Amino acid sequence: MIRRRFLALLLAAAAPSTASAHHSFAMYDQTKVVSLTGAVKSFQWTNPHAVLWILVAPTGGGPAELWPAELPTSPGNLTRMGWSKSSVNPGDKVTIEINPLRDGRHGGSLKKVTLVDSGKVLTIGPVAQAKP
Repeated sequence: MIRRRFLALLLAAAAPSTASAHHSFAMYDQTKVVSLTGAVKSFQWTNPHAVLWILVAPTGGGPAELWPAELPTSPGNLTRMGWSKSSVNPGDKVTIEINPLRDGRHGGSLKKVTLVDSGKVLTIGPVAQAKP
């Protein structure tokens, strides 16, 4: 009986922390799409969402600005969409499309990446199936 109560208490204590680890994408303005070109600083292939960090040169000059672009799904789902942890690499020149943060800070929810040198396009969504 004590074991059951301990197990129930342990599960109850773990549940809120697990649920709070995931967040909403309401902080991104889904009605706007911003296009940015820059160099990949890093690509974090982590749960619950991968993050692409790019350095963008401001239009008025000055030092490059760091922009994080959060991918709206897990690495497992991204793998099924054709992505891998080496899809983009530090130093790659990319153009990205994001739904920007609503508060105007740098950052957004990633929609599409185009590798400038190869023209390869990576999107967030189902993999197109070949037609017979």
